[in-house]
Amino acid sequence: MQIIDSHTHVDEYEAFGWFDPPEAIIELMDEAGIEKAVVMTYADAPVLNPDALQYIHDACKKYPDRLIPYARINPHADNAATLLEEAIVDLKMKGLKIHQESVTAAAHHDSVIRLVKKAAEFDAPTLFHSGDEALSLPQQFTKLAEAAPEATIILAHMGGYHHTDDAIRVCEKYDNLLLDTSACPYPQKIKEAIERLGADRVLFGSDGPGCNPKLELQKVKRIGLSESEERMVFHDNIASLLERVRHEASGRGAR
Repeated sequence: MQIIDSHTHVDEYEAFGWFDPPEAIIELMDEAGIEKAVVMTYADAPVLNPDALQYIHDACKKYPDRLIPYARINPHADNAATLLEEAIVDLKMKGLKIHQESVTAAAHHDSVIRLVKKAAEFDAPTLFHSGDEALSLPQQFTKLAEAAPEATIILAHMGGYHHTDDAIRVCEKYDNLLLDTSACPYPQKIKEAIERLGADRVLFGSDGPGCNPKLELQKVKRIGLSESEERMVFHDNIASLLERVRHEASGRGAR
């Protein structure tokens, strides 16, 4: 069974002490037996790094059969929607990443909602940080889920250390919300999420290189899922989302 990691990072940003070139995640993927991984930068384009989108594009070009790019964009930027369209149409990126603490905006902020709806125009998923921080609490996704029912919204980390139950509950209420398992400290909560939401609503992710993909993989492998459930969590769910992404915009023609 092929495994796709739905949440990893590639970036080199000296000002913040980040040095994770694509070779770093490739080495960890090989060690864990992971064939492909979704990757994104740590820095938000264009505010923290105007070249962030080009960097992730170039990193994935080095390993086109292994790495799948998401665009990490600050929704407050005046050209955020344009950057996202260029990332998906011209650079063939497959999704959007928003980290609320990094951009200082909760999931229900108007600028966030606008950018998520823009991603949905291409059937591209949006991956969010969810956790214990003030701007990342799972309950804050309710307005976004209602405002953008057409969007596919993924809550990374399943709510962090203290809000895992909240993350599962909010996903029970809204069908357009999914969970990724990255850095979730409670393997049994992963199993509970699958039992309550269905295996088709949970994606395997590691948050590597910061978290070790091999360890994150074992968290899911050891909870007693059926073969079909493992196939969905490790591969089919994210593969289906990625396949749906459209790389053309109305008025611009196919590219």
